[in-house]
Amino acid sequence: MRMSRLLQLALPLLFALPAHAALQEEEVAYRASGVTFQGYLVYDDAIEEKRPGVLVVHEWWGLNDYARQRARQLAEQGYTALAVDMYGEGRTADHPREATAMMQQATADMDSFRARFVAAKEALQRHPTVAADKISALGYCFGGMTVLNMAREGVDLDLVASFHGLLATQSPAKKGDLKARVLVFNGADDPMVPAEDIAAFEQEMEAADADYKLTNYPNATHGFTNPGADELGRKHEMPLAYSAEADNDSWQQLLTALANIYSD
Repeated sequence: MRMSRLLQLALPLLFALPAHAALQEEEVAYRASGVTFQGYLVYDDAIEEKRPGVLVVHEWWGLNDYARQRARQLAEQGYTALAVDMYGEGRTADHPREATAMMQQATADMDSFRARFVAAKEALQRHPTVAADKISALGYCFGGMTVLNMAREGVDLDLVASFHGLLATQSPAKKGDLKARVLVFNGADDPMVPAEDIAAFEQEMEAADADYKLTNYPNATHGFTNPGADELGRKHEMPLAYSAEADNDSWQQLLTALANIYSD
């Protein structure tokens, strides 16, 4: 009876304690060029002050679980992250033919393509947890190409990071255009990024007087940050493979660069 009485007294106190801090996840809808996009936003509710925001742009498969997981990892580091939907209505692909078609549709009109990215950036900036003047972006594969092109276009970003993204462009950055610091993480064995593209990119960055760093990982190929790359490569007969060493090193370089930018 005594134990029962103690429990009766203790239970109200237990329920009155504040809940443990946790990652908060939100689906965020925004519009551009007459299309509705479905982003995924995540942040740590233990942080009371406004914090930098980071856009995460998906691989050519669309906004899938991989991009969402990267957003969660950033939230665990104290950022508010928005995994961007560049295809509209949250569409994803299961086959390279579908992915190619959606990518081509998204990039057919570059003004519309930029508008999609900027709409996502503005949605992130409006979130109450975000310091609106502190926004960076990173991307994988198609997403890496996307964030590089947005930096080339002069979109106001503090840092962009491309992971196994294409480097070639028909609209190279001009001196004074790049506002963002640029990080590029490339697999040295990636057949989608030939040596001449790397050389042209470095020449472009030098001519634009950019603050940039390119890391070329030996024995790494396309998709090296994605643990599911090996299975996808076998399934679709594509040169995809995961590299834990390159993945871990590139992620730590990213976190260090973000911390240095936002250390104040």
